[in-house]
Amino acid sequence: MKSHNPREEEDVLIRAIETRTHPLQKKSDLQPLIEQISQAKIVMLGESSHGTQEFYEWRRLISEWLIVKHGFRFIAVEGDWPPCWELNRYIHDENGDNARSAIQHFNRWPTWMWANTEIIRLAEWMRSHNQTVTDNEKKAAFLGLDVYSLFESIDAILSQLEKINPFLARRARNRYACFNSFRKDEIAYARALADFPEGCRTQVLDNLRELLALRLNNVARDTLLNTQQNARIIANAENYYRTMIHGDGDSWNVRDRHMLETLDCLLNHFGPDSKAIVWAHNTHIGDYRATDMASQGQVNIGGLAREKWGEHQVALVGFGTYQGEVIASHAWDGPIEKMAVPAGRPGSYEEIFHEAAKLTKNKALFVDLSGKGTHEGPLSQIRGHRAIGVVYEPTHERLGNYVPTSLAHRYDAFVFIDETTALDPMIQSFKDEELPETWPRGF
Repeated sequence: MKSHNPREEEDVLIRAIETRTHPLQKKSDLQPLIEQISQAKIVMLGESSHGTQEFYEWRRLISEWLIVKHGFRFIAVEGDWPPCWELNRYIHDENGDNARSAIQHFNRWPTWMWANTEIIRLAEWMRSHNQTVTDNEKKAAFLGLDVYSLFESIDAILSQLEKINPFLARRARNRYACFNSFRKDEIAYARALADFPEGCRTQVLDNLRELLALRLNNVARDTLLNTQQNARIIANAENYYRTMIHGDGDSWNVRDRHMLETLDCLLNHFGPDSKAIVWAHNTHIGDYRATDMASQGQVNIGGLAREKWGEHQVALVGFGTYQGEVIASHAWDGPIEKMAVPAGRPGSYEEIFHEAAKLTKNKALFVDLSGKGTHEGPLSQIRGHRAIGVVYEPTHERLGNYVPTSLAHRYDAFVFIDETTALDPMIQSFKDEELPETWPRGF
């Protein structure tokens, strides 16, 4: 019979974690985790904040191992397609002197998510790795999943079409001219939809249909991918801003369904046997059905991927911490700050793992949540699980920042670092007129 004594339940949970704990001190300690997740077609690596050094570092090390030893073809991140495409060109030795210059394309707030020292290390490693790969079809790629780059994608399409099909470029330019009066301002376009509900939807969809039907002789497949993906982004971004400005909670779903669509397109592009790594916040990669998201009508890419490809083909790895530092901001488009992350809330998974870490004398560890009986055991309990967005107010943690979660159902494995440090950002400038796309949580 299940105990109703909170202290007894916590003790049982701590013991369950203890029996499944694998210490993380050096790269080789990842081997049991790699063995667990490498057979999946898609490995998703989460984070409980967008500004924690250790999350980026361990995800980088896991990704490198999966690419070298298990043939994973690409990393797809919670980032805009155009700047990720430019970084990917550097990784393939097509532009730039170094990764530091390549990440200058990440100029949309919050810039630190992808313009940071860990991404520089990853990009330099991927470039070096690709230079050793003789088969061009096996070189690793770095690509973006997100939906925000409406105007950047328009510019990218028109620039590309001018080079490969000037006639089609003129047709596309004439249709996208519907956006010209908004001067590349998503806020202005979104607000105009109140009085101009049809917006530019028809023009966007007409271009999308035409570009998806495009077949280009003597043009690289990657060029076609870039052109068609930007067309998808423009259509989905227009829909995203439309749903968001009208206060429709479905804007979250528009965004995550776009991520899933993009992931599917990439897997098709790289071939039927290709394998993918995804980097995104826990709120995106952790199965939505194991949280309160489902009751709110929200989905995410992790749960949708399990539904589409099957649970055995998708490995979801969550990341969390008890306390430390984080890079975030107190307000949308505000200056980035190094903030203190307070100790995990009593009774939360963060506090429980903190106690387990002390008991096992491991400051960093991971647990396998896919084993026999896990889904019915203590790790399936519903408890608060911290989620920190790009906008963060540590003093308000008692009021929010915790997602009710069944850990064993949300992830296949969970990486826990007891005390973390802030990410090292490389770019601190931003556009203060940008729309707060992920309002109010910033995931």
